[in-house]
Amino acid sequence: MTMQYGPSYVRQIAPYVAGKPISEVAREFGLDEARIVKLASNENPLGMPESAKAALARAAAELGRYPDANAFELKAALAARYGVPAEWITLGNGSNDILEIAAHAFVEKGQSVVYSQYSFAVYALATQGLGARAIVVPAVNHGHDLDAMLAAIEADTRLVFIANPNNPTGTFIEGPALEAFLEKVPKGVAVVLDEAYTEYLAVDRRYDSIAWVRRYPNLVVSRTFSKAFGLAGLRVGFAIAQPELTDLLNRLRQPFNVNSMAQAAAIAALGDTAFLERTAELNAAGYHRLTEAFDKLGLEYVPSFGNFVLVRVGNDDGAGSRVNLALLKQGVIVRPVGNYGLPQWLRVTIGLPEENEAFIAALENSLAQA
Repeated sequence: MTMQYGPSYVRQIAPYVAGKPISEVAREFGLDEARIVKLASNENPLGMPESAKAALARAAAELGRYPDANAFELKAALAARYGVPAEWITLGNGSNDILEIAAHAFVEKGQSVVYSQYSFAVYALATQGLGARAIVVPAVNHGHDLDAMLAAIEADTRLVFIANPNNPTGTFIEGPALEAFLEKVPKGVAVVLDEAYTEYLAVDRRYDSIAWVRRYPNLVVSRTFSKAFGLAGLRVGFAIAQPELTDLLNRLRQPFNVNSMAQAAAIAALGDTAFLERTAELNAAGYHRLTEAFDKLGLEYVPSFGNFVLVRVGNDDGAGSRVNLALLKQGVIVRPVGNYGLPQWLRVTIGLPEENEAFIAALENSLAQA
């Protein structure tokens, strides 16, 4: 008899599949790496800010020592930026780490977690990895149905995940609707508000979720340096919550989960407002160009508030895979989303102007072939 290790609910997990790296596509299709365009992982096309690069160079001299386990300077910078006590902050190895820690901190095996259809894959992975029960609420127009999510909360529900803007669809929930939802959630249910893309929001769309943390002791706001701040390769995320929840998160957080280089770069990037402004301007222009091209091609897309666009490339369930392969052969990497139940769609990160043009040209060729 073959021995099976681990719980059945762990063996049933489909591992997270990341966007294809440039080197893999170059090897697979015999392409020149320098000519490949990667628009698959919602990275900042500007890369890392110069301020962060300089901070990395200074921090390199201390790599023989362990990082500050409590990240005093980074927490102080975050506390000053967001107007909260440092004791309200938990650091993560990317916000993915924060989401996993929150699930382990608040949910026991057999209890339930609520999240939306078409929401970030890690919510399902974190839930299943606990042996918890997922309550997946059908989406409306590819986004969260907050009334249905509230109604779906059961007696054993301990956690609700909400992404705003949402990945992979790019949908957005207005602040008043979110606040009304938080007001009605039972106090024994933690809410993780995942704001990985909040820096891309136009000023008139922004709301003060940090103020909500002061009002709602069951709220955790999760953010990341991987997107607008340009530090995806360094893996820095953070959560802001009241001390009762923060204490639980920090009991589970690995003591050195954010390395020295990442801490130094994050401090520098946090203060680089000029880089953030340039990032937002580039993203807005790129969004206009991509959606203009989709309109011209007669393609349906979901209006997005992040740094990516979800576009429908065909009417049959093989469309996403087929067009994705055609794009790969031309050296353009985007993200298929069949694993989200969206096999007719592709998610495209907004890139530099020349990257966007390369994608549009390759997409036109791919659709013509199809």
